[in-house]
This record gives sequence, structure tokens and C-alpha cells, in this order.
Amino acid sequence: MFEKLDKLVQRYNELNTLIGKPEIVAKQEEWRKLVIEHSELSPIIEAYNQYLDMERGMQELFEIMKNGEDKDITLLAQAEYHELKEKKEKLVEDIKLLLIPKDPMDDNNVIIEIRAGAGGEEASLFGQVVRRMYYRFAERLKWKVEEIDIKETELGGIKEAVFMIAGKGAYAKMKYESGVHRVQRVPETESQGRVHTSTITVAVLPEVQDVDVDLQEKDLKVDTFRSGGAGGQHVNKTESAVRLTHIPTGIVVECQDERSQIKNKEKALKVMKSRLYDHYKTIQEREYAENRKSQIGRGDRSERIRTYNYPQGRVTDHRIGMTLYSLESFLDGDIFSMVEALSIAAKNQELLDSDI
Repeated sequence: MFEKLDKLVQRYNELNTLIGKPEIVAKQEEWRKLVIEHSELSPIIEAYNQYLDMERGMQELFEIMKNGEDKDITLLAQAEYHELKEKKEKLVEDIKLLLIPKDPMDDNNVIIEIRAGAGGEEASLFGQVVRRMYYRFAERLKWKVEEIDIKETELGGIKEAVFMIAGKGAYAKMKYESGVHRVQRVPETESQGRVHTSTITVAVLPEVQDVDVDLQEKDLKVDTFRSGGAGGQHVNKTESAVRLTHIPTGIVVECQDERSQIKNKEKALKVMKSRLYDHYKTIQEREYAENRKSQIGRGDRSERIRTYNYPQGRVTDHRIGMTLYSLESFLDGDIFSMVEALSIAAKNQELLDSDI
């Protein structure tokens, strides 16, 4: 680990020199990449410098303890030495976490797909609740939500909802939401007051750029059709809705949210690129994922990740065993503590799986 840190210090010092050179500054794109690399290394270097300061401080205290001429000073030195030792051990763990490679997609926007599962109309209604939960979460962070394809039911639920959340670090915060979400509650249509269990599936995909996925026009089949929706919503008389089929993989994307066929196609292409990226990434990681002790963040959409229990007012994430008794505020978008806990658990698991 320390050999790697020393190399990073060398690179950091090199970057300090490079980003100040006029010939580099003149090449804006190159300069921007170097500045980003510099900012990503800064917290690691700062933590490493703190570690080295602690090492020097402990060495000085050790010399005082070894001398032992003044008993009171020696006792103070011993107490300070052990305090520094504890801080240094904690700092080492923090540095290890900082050395874990950052997911290159973490800063990207996200495309979220919600689909009703078991439970019929009750599942569709809960899908609408979770959709609103994510909208409110985005609103709290001042992120932008852009609807792509919403298929509503007559009672106000959703069979399927596809939307984008745009904001810096959106994927980093949202990526652990992929999986099966289960709800336990008494449906409004239940006359006996019995608790029903329903499920929805959530998929979280990073928005990708053209350089991230190779999408050939010849591999796409494009169909147009008339928009339609429950209760006559979004119905129009022109074929503005678009359906894209990726022939090699069979992946299908529809978009009918916009009145313009061109805009619908643009949105559908964004979703298609993200699904293809996810598809090929999943294939590449399959063997690696099988050897992991945890699937946090790996997007296993068949896995039941969370239960929302209305009678008890609780929400439980089964991957990390975390339970919150604040269901109402959670469903209103206050999911910050859960998101943070999942991120920490995933990083700790990566640390266990790594060779740092």
C-alpha cells in the first residue's frame, strides 16, 4: 500500500507542475483532465501526509518515553503515543477506502426503470409511490427529473416507469437501489383489512456517452406508433411514439412521453445506450461477481433488497440489515441515511475483496 502511495505522491507533484505550465493551460481539454486527476488525488495525498505526520509524532514521543528521565513527562508521552496510535490505525483504514478505484460512472446521470411485479394493481400503485419517492429525493438535492416512458394504470398506478435523474453524482447515490422492493400494507380495495404483500423491480442504469458503448445504426430496428395511456392521457393522432429494438441482443426500448417523434427517439437512444452498457458490463463481471461475498451495488434485480412495512411504519434493507422506523419521511424522499449506509457497506466489501 505504501509503495502505491509513494507513487501517487510523485504523480501528484508532477501534476502540480503540469497544470501550471502555460503550454498545458492553452490546451484546455488536456488541462481539464489533469485538473480532475489532481482533485481526485488530493484527498488521498492529504490523508497520507497526515499519516506521515503521525508517524513522526509517534517517533518523537517514543524517544521521550525511552529517555524516561522525567516520570510525569514520560506518562504524558505514553498517553499521547497511544492516542496517536489509535488515530493512525483509523487513518490507515480511511486511506485504504480512498485507494479503492472510483467507479467511472459515479458522476453520471441515472436512468431509473420501475416495473410492477407480483401483486397486480397493488404492485402498480406501490410502483407509483416509489417513483414519487425518487422524485422527491431528486428534488431535495435540486436534481432534474426527465420522464422518458410512463405506462400508467386506470387506478393511478404504473405498469412501468422510465425516467432520468440528472445531477452530479446521481449514479453514485442511486446505484444501490437496483433490485426487488417489497411492500406489506392493507390495500385501499381490501375490505377485510388484511395485509397484502406486493413487489416491484427497480433498475438503475448510468447514462452513458457515445464513447462508452458502441451502438451501430445497422443494429437498430426503429418502429413508430401512436402514443396512448390510461384514461386517454398522452394520446395523439400522429405516430410520435418510438420503439427501438437492438437486433443483436433483443433489447427493446419505447418512448412516448414527448409529442415529437425526434425527441422521443433521442430519449429512447439514451435509454438504449445505458441498457447496452449495463448488458455488456454484466456479462464481463459475471465470473467476478460469482466470487464476491456481497452483491451490494451489483444490480442483481432478482434479489429482494428492501421491505416497506406500513403497519409497523418501518423500512428494512436486507443487504445490510438496516431498519428505519420512519417510513413516511422515507417515502417522501428522505432516504439519505440508507443511501449513505449502503455506500459505506459496499466500499467496505470492496476493501475486503481487494488486495490493498
